[in-house]
This record gives sequence, structure tokens and C-alpha cells, in this order.
Amino acid sequence: MKLSKWLPVLPAGVFIAAVCIQACGTSGGSGDAGLTGELAEGRDAAIKHCGTCHLPVDPALLDKDTWKNRVLPVMAQYFGIEVWQRNQYFASESSAMPITDWMKIVAYYDSLAPAHLDRPPATPMPVREEWAGFTLKKPADDTSRLATTTMVAIDSAGQAIYTSSSEVPALVRWNHDFSKKTKTSLNSPAMHMLFAGQHPVVTAVGEMRAYDVTRGELHRVGTSGAVEPVPFITGLRRPLHTSAADFNRDGKTDYVVSAFGHNQGGLYVFRQMQDGKFEKVAVREMAGATQSVARDFNGDGWPDIIALFAHAQEGIWLFTNNQKGGFVEKELLRFPPVYGSSSFQLADFNADGQLDILYTSGDNSDYSRILKPYHGVYIFLNKGNFQFEKSWFYPVNGATKAVAADFDGDGDLDLASIAFFADLVDNPREKFLYFRNESSKSALKFQPFSPPVARYGRWICMDVKDWDGDGDPDIVLGNYSRGFLNQDEVKADWNVYLPFIVLQNEGKPASDHSFSSSKSIVVKK
Repeated sequence: MKLSKWLPVLPAGVFIAAVCIQACGTSGGSGDAGLTGELAEGRDAAIKHCGTCHLPVDPALLDKDTWKNRVLPVMAQYFGIEVWQRNQYFASESSAMPITDWMKIVAYYDSLAPAHLDRPPATPMPVREEWAGFTLKKPADDTSRLATTTMVAIDSAGQAIYTSSSEVPALVRWNHDFSKKTKTSLNSPAMHMLFAGQHPVVTAVGEMRAYDVTRGELHRVGTSGAVEPVPFITGLRRPLHTSAADFNRDGKTDYVVSAFGHNQGGLYVFRQMQDGKFEKVAVREMAGATQSVARDFNGDGWPDIIALFAHAQEGIWLFTNNQKGGFVEKELLRFPPVYGSSSFQLADFNADGQLDILYTSGDNSDYSRILKPYHGVYIFLNKGNFQFEKSWFYPVNGATKAVAADFDGDGDLDLASIAFFADLVDNPREKFLYFRNESSKSALKFQPFSPPVARYGRWICMDVKDWDGDGDPDIVLGNYSRGFLNQDEVKADWNVYLPFIVLQNEGKPASDHSFSSSKSIVVKK
């Protein structure tokens, strides 16, 4: 979960940080080609000055009021331009651009931005409100405090669930009967739990707020389910996620840490040395690192990394192992900084032996806190040579995470999605959606379902694994019910005390390829 400004959201989750904020991104959708005079100069100034931090942003991606009164006044400050009463600007000799250039940028966005954003495109198939093969399981409410769950993780081997929260930072292990077997205090909330090797690894964020402090830590979990007292990696800037591989093939496990940070952060490999200590190797030092997958993607026998960055420079990158201790960077997908990238997963949707990308955009915790028609769940099919093409989109306001798995046991991949920044006024059911795959190999067709769980929480994190030992994937959803309400008229009409729920899958056992993290699939060149 990555609440940009506060958490990573996402969830993920989670948690849902804007530095070079959401001001200038991809131009071209507002009739840019025909612009002349001051508007053309404003477009060019935006590309020149703002494009150094992120993709240049089409004015049509935000409405006029949001540009004028929220985004541009904040952006000005990063160029050393003083702002008075939101839309009066003053530059000095120390400003990073002339005031004339800045006012042309303001005029460009103010003139071309729409009064209101378009509604999301019509959904491909209407949502069916039914349980769709799941049953609800839940622990007892804890009315002593609001639910502020920051992580949920299923331990399939132990048929248990681990959680953490911002209210009382700790790692809690819940037995199958929802009794708390173990509770270990942490210095900060956990955001992710990696089940790899003998001991699971917990990523503790260090600081929930958007500060560049180095308090994040990685902890090992012992056989009892308790966190070992001394973290084995420290000094991380708001880490959200950890993956693992042996990058130099010396027989020792190395770790990839996505340190979101705020103004600072990056993707780092911590290489394990012979004495058990770790050497830090920067893969890409850029704030916004959110999530990674470590695997051999080019078939040369050496593990590589694919990672999501969600901040000013939003996108997905491939880092190929150069077999000499470093990596070669390749951009796979780029997104405007207003998209709010929140999660990704690699999966083969069309059974062609190549990994495709499942992606969500929907982090909405920064300066443009409005419903956006481009938020939702995307599938990018792999066309070979690491080229990806958008092939499916389902609009979901504030989408936080999506997971592909064979939930109904028919051999193809279904989807589950959560949306922390859903339209809580008019469409609260989109907080959780299940998409049953009804497509052939040559097409992507999903029937969406909305099981009636909206009244039980506001979901910021999700995990999908076999919880009850029957061979099919179950779903656990974490409830965060404190603040982050972008719609003024919303008052919580869900259970604000319930930490999580489980959607137990009552379907057939899923086939091996559906949700196993150990199965190797190569992205073919």
C-alpha cells in the first residue's frame, strides 16, 4: 500500500509522495499539435522545465480548478517561485525559471484543462453483486481502537495470517480460528512480508509520514512466528517491499528493497557477504520505488529485477544482471505522474509463455485528490523483446492493488482488486472487485463481481494465497479506517474496528500456474 503523501498504498498498499509533484506530464491529448503563440510557448516551457523530473502532463488529465488552485501553486514552490493567495506568483533572482516562463505554463494549463474530467469509460461488462464462490470469515471487532491495518500476509504453510497496523506497530500472527498466537512489537508498522527461505522477512516502513528519515528496517521472523529482536538491515528510507535472489550466484540470499522515500529513495540490492553482513548496491536511486520482482527474465541463468516506481517518474523498469555486480536499466512502461501507480504483477494471461503485466493506478493522496477516469486495472500483453501493449482496462476509482490467480480452478487467470480511494459516495462496491476470466486465449474478457463486503471495511492492503489448505487461493483484505477521505461528504458507513476479513474460496483447486510464486516463466526476447 502506498499512500503517497503518508504511506506507501499500497497498500500497494499500499501505501499509497509527491516531490516534483503532479504538475507536468504527457502532452499531446489537448490538441497540442495545433497550438500557436503563448499557449505553444507554455507547452514548450512545461516540457523544458517540468520534464526534467517526470513525463510532461497533458492538461486534460486534471480539471481546471485542480490545476489552478491545487497543483500549480505547489509546483511553483519547487522552482523557487513565491505564491500568494494560491494563484499570484512572484519570482526572484534565485528562482529556477523566469516568471514569464512560469506564467506561460499557468496559462497553458488554465486554458486547455477541462472544467470537469470526463466520466470513466463504460465498463465492458456490468458488475454482478454476488459472492461468486467466496464465503466471509472474520475475527472479532476490536472496539478499543480504529482499524489501521497496513499489512496482511497469508502464511500458507502455517495456515495463519500476519498483520500489522499504524496504531500499534507490531507483527501479529493470527491462527486459523482468528486467535492471536504471537504479537511482537516493531519500531514502525510493517508493510510487506516475504516468505522465502527458512525465515520470513518483514519490511518495516520506519516513518509513515512523507519524511526522508532512515528508520526503515528488515526483520527476520523466527520459527515461533515472533520477530527476531535485532533487524538485519537498517537505515532505509520508508521501505515498502522486499524481494530476494542470489544475484552473484555465491550461494547466499541477497535482498532487493524498494525504498519509497519522499525526496530521496530508490531501489537497492543488499548483497550478503561471507560474514553474514550486507553490502548496499544502488540499482536506481530515485524516490518512489514501490515493488519489485526478482527472477531470471532473459534466460541467461542470472537473476534480474523488474520494479515499479510510483512518484514523479512513474513507470516499470527492467534491470538486467550484467553478471559483474551491476545492472543494465531498460524502461518497460512509463506513466504520467498524476496516474498514481500503485501495484503490478507479472503473469501470463494469454498462455503464450511470456510474462504480461497486470498494473493498477489509483494512489490519490497528493494534490489532485479528485476522481480520475484513467484510474483502474490494466493488462499490458507482452509482444516480445520486452515490448508491452495495453490490451485491457477496467476503470476503478482509486485502484490500489490487483492480483491474478486461478480462483475458480478452470486453468486461466482471474483477478481480484481493491481500491482504497474508491468512489465512496456513488460506487462503494468498487472497494473490492473479483473478475472471473471468461476469455479465450486470443481475447481478454472478465466478468466483474462485487461480493457484499463494502460494509466491513475500507481496503488498503490485500494478499492472495491458500489460507485453509484446500489447494485454491483465498483472499485477505486489510481495513484502514482513519482519515484519507477525499470526498467531503463521506462519513464512514463501514465497520471501522474490524482489522481484516478473509474471503475463503469455496471453488475447485487451482492449477499450479495460477498463483505459485516459485514457478519460473521467462520473458522471451
